[in-house]
Amino acid sequence: MQPSPHPSAQRLGLRALLVGAAGAWAIGTGVPYCNMVLHGSRIASYFNTPAAIILFFLLVFVVNSLLGLVRRCWMLGRAELALIYIMWIVATSIPEWGLTAFLLPDITSVIYYATPENNWAELLHPLVPDWLIPHHDFDQIKNFYEGAPQGGGIPWGLWLPPLAFWLPFVLALYLAMISLMVALRKQWIENERLIFPLVQLPIAMLQDDDARPGVLNAFFKNPLLWIGFAIPAIVQSANGLNHYFPYFPRISLDHSIPLFRDSIHIPIRLSFQMLGFSYFVNRDIAFGLCFFYLLNTVQQGIFNIFGVQKIDPVLGAYSTYTGSIIVHQGFGAVIALVLFGLWTARRHLRDVARKAIFGAPDIDDSGEILSYRAALLVLAGSLAFMGAWLWQSGLPAWVTPIYLFFAFVLFVGITRVVAEGGLAFIFAPMIASDFVAAGLGTRTIGASGVTALAFTYVWASDILTFVMASCANGLKLAEETIKKGRRLIFWGILLAIFVTLGSSIWAILDLGYRYGGINTDSFFFGSAARYPFDNAAARLQALDGPHWENWAYTALGAGVMGLLLAARQHLFWWPFHPLGFPISAVFGTMFFSVFLAWLFKTLVLRYGGPLLYLKTRPFFMGLILGQFVTAGLWYAIDYLAGESGNAVMTW
Repeated sequence: MQPSPHPSAQRLGLRALLVGAAGAWAIGTGVPYCNMVLHGSRIASYFNTPAAIILFFLLVFVVNSLLGLVRRCWMLGRAELALIYIMWIVATSIPEWGLTAFLLPDITSVIYYATPENNWAELLHPLVPDWLIPHHDFDQIKNFYEGAPQGGGIPWGLWLPPLAFWLPFVLALYLAMISLMVALRKQWIENERLIFPLVQLPIAMLQDDDARPGVLNAFFKNPLLWIGFAIPAIVQSANGLNHYFPYFPRISLDHSIPLFRDSIHIPIRLSFQMLGFSYFVNRDIAFGLCFFYLLNTVQQGIFNIFGVQKIDPVLGAYSTYTGSIIVHQGFGAVIALVLFGLWTARRHLRDVARKAIFGAPDIDDSGEILSYRAALLVLAGSLAFMGAWLWQSGLPAWVTPIYLFFAFVLFVGITRVVAEGGLAFIFAPMIASDFVAAGLGTRTIGASGVTALAFTYVWASDILTFVMASCANGLKLAEETIKKGRRLIFWGILLAIFVTLGSSIWAILDLGYRYGGINTDSFFFGSAARYPFDNAAARLQALDGPHWENWAYTALGAGVMGLLLAARQHLFWWPFHPLGFPISAVFGTMFFSVFLAWLFKTLVLRYGGPLLYLKTRPFFMGLILGQFVTAGLWYAIDYLAGESGNAVMTW
């Protein structure tokens, strides 16, 4: 009798796709319920993808181990598990902040919140194409926000027509993101060897045990892992118990230090998962992130004291974390970061073009999830479709490519920051629609263009997570774990997107009509749904611009970033990694955790060397797992107890 093959030898196949699709469905339906009904911890809002990690831990540690105890050949192999995890991190980037929770309220709020006082019916409704929103059936839309009569159900006839236009656009957006990552994968992963801290945990969970293969690999047998796991588990469980028993003490990890006459604060907030992820970041990057944040804080404080800080009324809420001078500097720095990265990758991108256009036999793209030719064709087709769609939505034809350029610069720039800096909670210093509105002027864009920009808030405003970053992390995981059959990964990602879009749309509609959207989530159904059109109405009543000085601030930020990048490349002794400069205005909540990780890693390497660093890694991975798994456990407790509002994990 031949022994059963080791699970890591198994190839990708239908089984992995089915498990991945099932998990994507669970994420698509479960995340809206957790957010809108249980009101607990955010598990699908940020780049750290807690929902995927919680499910993956259960799959690897519990389900796969039980399968191995019954029969070893039933266990999911390393490559299969990697594909499943890739599908799940992509899925986690869709149902909440990534898309769906914005999409459904935003395309109806322009009708629901229209009143004689805000005058939206006269200002905005004539400018909105009929295909962009549901029919003006106020009662059905009202039921979505306030709850339908018992037995009412979802009026699919109201929703299917606009979704038939929105979903192809979303699919084109995601295909463009995936194609860009295919083109940049080799440069980022093989040539520049970026760390990708957010996938170090799943890589460790999937490590081979060829020397002593067993049902449970060595990672889960390390005591340091469980010591690290216990710390956030104890802290968060104490806070979870406080929700049920107020006399039980609550442990606060959130403080701040006021500076510059109390005009600015440095947050002292400890996040166990951020501490864990940052431990895998290169020390010079972590130091640069902290240094440029402190430098920016001083700059903001001086501006506040001397009244230099400028507020541009054209900029919206997603671009006013501080004054317009600093956010434009940050935006310019992001542009410089992306363009410099493309220039650095010019030889690789030339090879991509040669392979795609001429089929150059010396260029091997067999290890990519799409051939270079397919990737460039998909990218070109997706961008063309998105451009035509935005033009038909009201954005002037000449503005559309400018807007798309800046939108994708932000997507690529933030993805680069996540891949290199491991930042789970990060966003752009300003958004593309605000930059275009202020830089080109609302008068130049016109009334229909201003209204069309309001609808871009669905997918390009509060970009705390998106498919491109998940895809980049997934490609790094595939590089480490999947040696053959990588083309199936593309179809797995596509399947996860379709399943999550369908399930999350159904879930949010069902919960909205059952409970009333405004009774479930006051942010997505309230302020976030109203804001794009409040902003558009205000702009329409005071068409302005362009504001040429903003271009000067942007150029200043790009110039400083260019000098920092040049210094980093040519001066070996230069200590300040420039990655922190573009995001210095929005880095505050992570500062203390990243600083602690830098300090711990510095001490470990100085007194114990690389060997001690490798030995301590499981402890910091335990911090990540403990924070996320405990949040999932308290969701289960709250569900069984019929409780809500128990957010044991803030971010």
